[in-house]
Amino acid sequence: MGHYIEIRILPDPDFGPSTLLEVLFAKLHRALGHVGQGQIGVSFPAAGKTLGDRLRLHGSLTALSTLDAQPWRKGLRDNTEHSGILPVPEKVKYRTVRRVQPKSNAERLRRRSVSKGWLTEEEARQRIPDSVEKRSSLPFIRLKSLSSEQTFLLFIEQGPLGDNATEGAFSAYGLSPTATIPWF
Repeated sequence: MGHYIEIRILPDPDFGPSTLLEVLFAKLHRALGHVGQGQIGVSFPAAGKTLGDRLRLHGSLTALSTLDAQPWRKGLRDNTEHSGILPVPEKVKYRTVRRVQPKSNAERLRRRSVSKGWLTEEEARQRIPDSVEKRSSLPFIRLKSLSSEQTFLLFIEQGPLGDNATEGAFSAYGLSPTATIPWF
């Protein structure tokens, strides 16, 4: 994790930063599925109630060079500013950036319990009331599943800051519940 790329969403009169970030992240997800191999993590340095207007990619010089050689940002070059591959500063903190999947839809939980054979339809209606639904205040990216074509929310939590790095693999979203990225 000695290097990073920062991509900033530029102001656009037709599209807000969240919309452009969602398009950029969807393209990144597809590229990481092909060339990331668990070696590239992401962070959102401007995140607050939303994920902000910046996306930071973290990895080795080799991993980031391989990704950067791909045309994954095609169609968004006019809407983004790319820092190039830069070394991580000397004194940094570390944090995890992970996906959080809140149990947010009671009907989906019921269907899943029935399809897995855990409960009958009647048992699912009785045991899984609407009150189990939880809302998340975490920032998210709206994505479309490539396999099912359904739109879903990818909730992202940037964990607490720590002094030590933890090695590990990243998903095709560039997220990990255990591996850390440098934070600066």
